[in-house]
Amino acid sequence: MRPAKILVTLGLLLLTATVVRADKITFDYDHNVNFSRYRTFMWMQEPETPDPFMKERLVRAVNAQLTARGLRLVTSKPDIVIGASLSTEEKQVWDTYYTGGGWGWDGGGWSTTEMRTYVVGTLVVDLIDSRTRKVVWQGTAVDKLSRKPEKRTKDSDKWIQKMFRGYPPGFFETSTLGKATNVIGD
Repeated sequence: MRPAKILVTLGLLLLTATVVRADKITFDYDHNVNFSRYRTFMWMQEPETPDPFMKERLVRAVNAQLTARGLRLVTSKPDIVIGASLSTEEKQVWDTYYTGGGWGWDGGGWSTTEMRTYVVGTLVVDLIDSRTRKVVWQGTAVDKLSRKPEKRTKDSDKWIQKMFRGYPPGFFETSTLGKATNVIGD
């Protein structure tokens, strides 16, 4: 009976670890658009963030990715405009720890359950054709946010770098990074 309890407990722990580690980076685009005609970009809406310092960091990271792909930042008449947002949501997970002579189910030992709170951030970056005013490319990143500012910056840079593997469409396929996909994980 004990091995079964151990397996159930390990299964629950693995499930909890999977739920907490929920990073997901995706991108999608209008398949009818010729992305090679886009040469310039400008921010229509800089990201609104709960952390005032992240706004500049996100703008810098997106600008770096687009510039690395041959686009140029302009102050008027861009080919594409950028809109971005970062939203946060507080989540909870319950962790149970067992001590003593048993696993808590057979009367031996003690169990302690603690609630852990963490914040999940969702970053959305839209690239919009300035002539048609339609979104032509969108990247989305969802992940747990660190409480440490330097780690949040490092993580957001990583999100944006992975997100922009899908811009321009086909860029990822021709790079040495491997087979293209529109969902990128760790």
